[in-house]
Amino acid sequence: MLAINDLSLRVAGRLLIEHASVSLPAGAKAGLVGRNGTGKTTLFRAITGELSPETGSVNLPKATRIGQVAQEAPGTEEPLIDIVLKADAERARLMAEAETAGDAHRIAEIQTRLADIEAHSAEARAASILAGLGFDAEAQKRPASSFSGGWRMRVALAAVLFAEPDLLLLDEPTNYLDLEGTMWLEGYLSRYPHTVLLISHDRDLLNKAVNSIVHLENRKLTFWSGGYDQFARQYAEKAELQEKMRVKQDAQRKHMQSFVDRFRYKASKARQAQSRLKALEKMQVVAATVNQNVTPFRFPSPEKAVASPIVAIENGAVGYQDGKPILKNLSLRIDNDDRIALLGANGNGKSTFAKLIAGRLGLQAGKLTLAPGLKVSIFAQHQLEDLRPDENAHQHVRRLMPGAPEARVRARVAQFGLSTEKMETPARDLSGGEKARLLMGLASFEAPHLFILDEPTNHLDIDSREALVEALNEFDGAVILISHDRHLIEACADRLWLVDQGTVKPYDGDMEDYRALTTGGGSQRRERKEADKASKADKRREAAKRRAALEPLAKEIKTTEGLIERTRKRIAAVEAEMADPALYERDPAKATRLAKERAELAATVARHEDKWLTLSAEYEEEMAG
Repeated sequence: MLAINDLSLRVAGRLLIEHASVSLPAGAKAGLVGRNGTGKTTLFRAITGELSPETGSVNLPKATRIGQVAQEAPGTEEPLIDIVLKADAERARLMAEAETAGDAHRIAEIQTRLADIEAHSAEARAASILAGLGFDAEAQKRPASSFSGGWRMRVALAAVLFAEPDLLLLDEPTNYLDLEGTMWLEGYLSRYPHTVLLISHDRDLLNKAVNSIVHLENRKLTFWSGGYDQFARQYAEKAELQEKMRVKQDAQRKHMQSFVDRFRYKASKARQAQSRLKALEKMQVVAATVNQNVTPFRFPSPEKAVASPIVAIENGAVGYQDGKPILKNLSLRIDNDDRIALLGANGNGKSTFAKLIAGRLGLQAGKLTLAPGLKVSIFAQHQLEDLRPDENAHQHVRRLMPGAPEARVRARVAQFGLSTEKMETPARDLSGGEKARLLMGLASFEAPHLFILDEPTNHLDIDSREALVEALNEFDGAVILISHDRHLIEACADRLWLVDQGTVKPYDGDMEDYRALTTGGGSQRRERKEADKASKADKRREAAKRRAALEPLAKEIKTTEGLIERTRKRIAAVEAEMADPALYERDPAKATRLAKERAELAATVARHEDKWLTLSAEYEEEMAG
């Protein structure tokens, strides 16, 4: 279907793809993956003919219809359903011709062709796609101009899906979808009747919607069978094997070179030495694996914990206009170690609830209680526009640390995961992922007790998303997540709240239950779940009770960790003094005292570590119940 041969692509003088080749069979569903900036979107431009290659070619069967989402979302006065129907150009042309055709033979041809392309069911198919992307029957009749930019992009996606091109190119389609739309798209693409090439950093989408992976790395393209998890496992195994081969080859080369160096000028060994020299020259070098570990995220933990519940709402109502609440009947509590994901379609009020918790909206009714001293921070994608475009990351942080030494400011920026070069780059010139890192760092700057993240992954590649998962799991505070990235939710959240029908309630189920609920196949699964003796909600309540009972033990564990950390810092300071050679001549008595203190401190650390291990084992055993 798609054959890429010896392709080289250069943009603005930068070589992104070099003599790369890959083939996709007809009907393949492939995910195109690689770090941000490696050239994935550039490859799409070459496939569509928008960009001419420096070398090589992109080959497709004659008359192949290529489809991709329009860069500009429709904003006309036409109803959504009409916009989508027009995307099938052949159907639209034949329908128009059928209105004016007078020749009986031509009319018959038109009707035959309309039947062949199932034009009679076109409106039902278009309506089904729009519904899957979040537009109900009433919304489908409204003009596109009445929707925001993000919703219009869904219309553009619906249009290209309805057109059913032979080769469907999708570049990060979930960036403007909610979780429900993303889960619908997974199923739709897995059943799509033609070839799909999908750029995405959504791990679940790449596991469920595609059956192969095309990996762009080191300017080369490599084809792998299976979904993303299978690719990641095979890639790691290959990298490990390659590194072992390189180490083995290096040892072999050194051995052969040593023989050559020793005997090349000795008559009795000269021929053997020459033979080994030729073997060395012919030996194909195994390249070292490049360590491309992504820079971690680091969110500072609150200096002082606050008592649970950190947030409590009783019979609350919130909205933007008096008397017209978006959410009501809110009776919820948030504890200081909660990891909560908000589920629900866009427009149901997830961001409104986040603003309430963050203090950006007040209650219209009911009671909201916050723990004394509670710090709440929020990260939202639209805040990227609030960055000062002419200021770099260093200048943004300097505003928050006006009197701090330069070294401390730069050290704080480094914790955001930005390199020295990027610290000095104006915000307008940073990539989407770099802007997201900067904004997350600024949002968490004051070490909040509760961190709210609204769609944090839109501009992050897969490795950066994994780094975010690790950072959130290490963060010593509460987290509220709003995300269409199911992998992020499943890896970080231990409580699910559903925002639906004008309120927010705990959701008694897991993400598979929610998928079944949103795709209409949840009745049987729900019955099985309800038949369980102990529901997940009961288990969570029991876990919460155990956590409360074990709070003194947890506090003691934390105190012991602090003692270990402080003692290790003192050991480091003592060792730094002892490292001065002049000390032993200048003040031998002090050197002796320091050596004795070093030994005592090491013994103290050992005692504290033994205590920590004992307490931790006791805590884990009690939690396991």
